[in-house]
Amino acid sequence: MKATAKKVAVASERAAPMNESRYDDLKRILEERKREMLSEVQEKIRDVRADGNIAKASDVLDAGESSEADIQEDIEFALIQMKAETLNKINEALTRLEEGTYGNCFECGAEISERRLRALPFAVRCKDCEEAREVAQERARLQAQRHPTSSLFLDFSSR
Repeated sequence: MKATAKKVAVASERAAPMNESRYDDLKRILEERKREMLSEVQEKIRDVRADGNIAKASDVLDAGESSEADIQEDIEFALIQMKAETLNKINEALTRLEEGTYGNCFECGAEISERRLRALPFAVRCKDCEEAREVAQERARLQAQRHPTSSLFLDFSSR
């Protein structure tokens, strides 16, 4: 944990200060995305509650209909959860923006491109570092599939 904080501190020292126009643009993008996500989460919650009340009112479902309704509820809950997680990431990005660390890669400290931040305003890594992380995760996943006992052993040995 301390090593990561040190990386961020070093990265923020190396990164050029964000100009005011870029700061305003990115803040506007983040706040707009936050409003959209909050609205979507609230709408989904209202929909789930309304659907739940309708289902309770009819309450004459056979096993198949009940199972299908349960699956639909699970999907709706997963969507709400994903949107809530995105909302949390946006809030964290707004905090980093206020602290002056927003837009700097957590890994290498380089400035994350404005194009990437516009597409994914809560990005914490530059494109190259994110791709490297994804490749490493995929290698680890494939390694675990090929050698499930060795990964199990590693899990127990690290505790």
